[in-house]
Amino acid sequence: MGGGGRGGRSRTQRKHFRQNRENVWKRSKSDPDPSSTSETQNPTWTPFATQNPAFDSYYKEQGIVDLQEWDEFVALLRTPLPATFRINSSSQFSDDIRSQLENDFVHSLRDEVVEGVETEAIRPLLWYPGNFAWHSNFSRMQLRKTQTLERFHEFLKLENEIGNITRQEAVSMVPPLFLDVHSDHFVLDMCAAPGSKTFQLLEIIHQSTKSGSLPDGMVVANDLDVQRCNLLIHQTKRMCTANLIVTNHEAQHFPGCRLNRNYEKMELDHHIGQLLFDRVLCDVPCSGDGTLRKAPDLWRKWNTGMGTGLHSLQVLIAMRGISLLKIGGRMVYSTCSMNPIENEAVVAEVLRRSGGSVELVDVCSELPQLIRRPGLKRWKVFDKGTWLASYKDVPKFRRSVILPSMFPLGKGNLDLVDSSNWNVDIGDDITGGVNGNAEDGIQAVENPVMPESAEEVSDFPLEHCMRIVPHDQNTGAFFIAVLQKFLPCQVLLKDNQGILADMEIIPTIPEKPKKEIDEQYVEPANQGLEDAQVPHINSSESAHEEVLKAVSEENVNDNEPITEDLEVSPVTCEEQNSKETEELPNVQNMVKPVPGKRKLQIQGKWRGVDPVVFFKDEAIINSIRDFYGIDEHFPFNGHLVTRNNDPSHVKRIYYISKSVKDVLELNFSVGQQLKITSIGLKMFERQTARQGSSAPCAFRISSEGLPLILPYITKQILQASPVDFKHLLQNKDVKFEDFVDAEFGEKAANLMPGCCVVILGKGNRVATESLKVDESTIAIGCWKGRSRLTVMVTVMDCQELLERLLIRLDTEKDSSGNVDKSSNDVGGEVQPVQELNGKNDNDVNATVS
Repeated sequence: MGGGGRGGRSRTQRKHFRQNRENVWKRSKSDPDPSSTSETQNPTWTPFATQNPAFDSYYKEQGIVDLQEWDEFVALLRTPLPATFRINSSSQFSDDIRSQLENDFVHSLRDEVVEGVETEAIRPLLWYPGNFAWHSNFSRMQLRKTQTLERFHEFLKLENEIGNITRQEAVSMVPPLFLDVHSDHFVLDMCAAPGSKTFQLLEIIHQSTKSGSLPDGMVVANDLDVQRCNLLIHQTKRMCTANLIVTNHEAQHFPGCRLNRNYEKMELDHHIGQLLFDRVLCDVPCSGDGTLRKAPDLWRKWNTGMGTGLHSLQVLIAMRGISLLKIGGRMVYSTCSMNPIENEAVVAEVLRRSGGSVELVDVCSELPQLIRRPGLKRWKVFDKGTWLASYKDVPKFRRSVILPSMFPLGKGNLDLVDSSNWNVDIGDDITGGVNGNAEDGIQAVENPVMPESAEEVSDFPLEHCMRIVPHDQNTGAFFIAVLQKFLPCQVLLKDNQGILADMEIIPTIPEKPKKEIDEQYVEPANQGLEDAQVPHINSSESAHEEVLKAVSEENVNDNEPITEDLEVSPVTCEEQNSKETEELPNVQNMVKPVPGKRKLQIQGKWRGVDPVVFFKDEAIINSIRDFYGIDEHFPFNGHLVTRNNDPSHVKRIYYISKSVKDVLELNFSVGQQLKITSIGLKMFERQTARQGSSAPCAFRISSEGLPLILPYITKQILQASPVDFKHLLQNKDVKFEDFVDAEFGEKAANLMPGCCVVILGKGNRVATESLKVDESTIAIGCWKGRSRLTVMVTVMDCQELLERLLIRLDTEKDSSGNVDKSSNDVGGEVQPVQELNGKNDNDVNATVS
């Protein structure tokens, strides 16, 4: 049922995450190399033209770098960006991967250094704690095309897919580090997709957590585009966390829910405070000219209107972030733009509106090995061929676009222009600069009209902001400001509802006419990537195509944040989301048939999104607890949720942490203000095979949930020797009599039919004493059939476990110098993993017998 919706557009599919993205650094075959003089000559690699006089004139005038280093700065901007990645520090294999990089790839790639500023093929980023972030001297295209780098490239792809590493731009790793996140913090990521920074925040929260326990904190990851939420879910699913909620809202209108964390049991009639966050990451949509090295097609698109057009939205998002911040909390504002109108001007306006309740934090002593430059205190605004030093120089007919807050002193009224006004003006301005009028813009910058007023200097300590420029450490460009809230914000903001005090902004969601609702075809957006069925939105076809680019395989691998996705217009995304968040009153549990389509499912408050329901079926819960012998200390009550109102048709059961449970209860008590697209960790899944229906327990433990519940399982669990564990991983299903250790085969045969867990032992025989589980324990889920064990793990997970198993055994062999014969059998080259007819963790069930 993958038919298209309105306009012939299909819903988001798994294939969209695998589509190849066009390499923007390579000319297409239809665009021949002009330097070619012979028709028979092979086409050579040539990049896009990386020249834009308007860009040069604008940033020279703004003084973002000294004129003496301008040539070095621009020369590096015109080269491809080296690939960088980060090791998941909370991963079970983080130390193994770091050791493999330090002791293997650093040496094996030594001869692969390419010409340029680097002298090492790969190296750790010294400013990132623990050597968990790495820089390679190769662009993404070089990794894909160079034969000698194939092993390293395959290593990156596999570990990224598993979740052990995240391919991410180096400067994109910086903002979460300055948030100073602790394991008990409530963190909001306001513009989270595609999720690399969210993943990083979750790593930090889980970093000191022991096996079988969860941190007290949580992360709420929000994005305004529903298809981007699916990419966000796909990325964060690799983290296997129960401490995450993914929401779908406009960041500037994020709902003001309420929570009192001092009460273990919340009552609906009890007065509770607003849900505030200890940390807020405000990585806003921006023009993205700091990403020119990985998006060189932006050179020809760049114009000055791109920055001024987003200023108002950026201020609104930042102010909403401040309003959701606790007293004493910290917010990081960041962009991948070099434009002071999007950076220092926004920070100054936030400080101005906050009236002394928020301070700009000086973090120059933090991450001392990260080279950064101070923020600007003076800048000008360029509009329609004229440099403007002060708001009084702005012509009256341009004052709906050029705002007082864009200038260093911000003199003028405090109210922002209504968003409906700047959307039109910005669209005209940007479109004019990109589609055919760029030459006029260039000419205007080359012959600018200088302002009449004296240049303004900001009276805020904007030097505490940080600018990262490419030629300092061979990176992209980035801007970061750290803000701390000391007092409640007593400011006045005007919106279409009137004057609101203390920034308590509750969005009003317009109702959609009933006729339009009935005609719109909507499919339910369920939990996780495998469940994702996205409501169709009436946006432009071009925007839809760009979203599909964003969820391509390459973007999944490189984890580019939304502020760096230059192909998607932030204005378009906002328009899309305004339609997505429309509320349907008094339609709970209604199902309206649509001829020729699937049913319009409106089970919860938000149309097109399956409801989040606490799972309280005691019969199923008790059968799961008894079948696996789950210890009573593992908290079940109130921690299980599902996305189906009908308990008899529940397919997946998710586990949520205490912090997520509190927020979910709060959300119910305030009328489900949060539009939740994903929540918690998939813990149990109904086995749908014929054999599954006859098993004592119909639910198996998912691979994602196994590490959390493993220390509490006392039944249906076995310990296998390394040779038998390897045998299982390589063959996917093994008859009981074919195991090397006959005792293990006998124990497996005596298990109850259904799901079981096999953990890796250290000796050549199964342990006779009780099993002990810790952070280093390797375990897999299997299905016990009539005559065999079948592994229920994805092919990639099997491959990764095999490689980790061999590395660990080689290490133990080298350290002990005496390994028994059975253990030696495990050594040698890893054999190809059988794909079992292409089945994965969700559908490996056809071969159990």
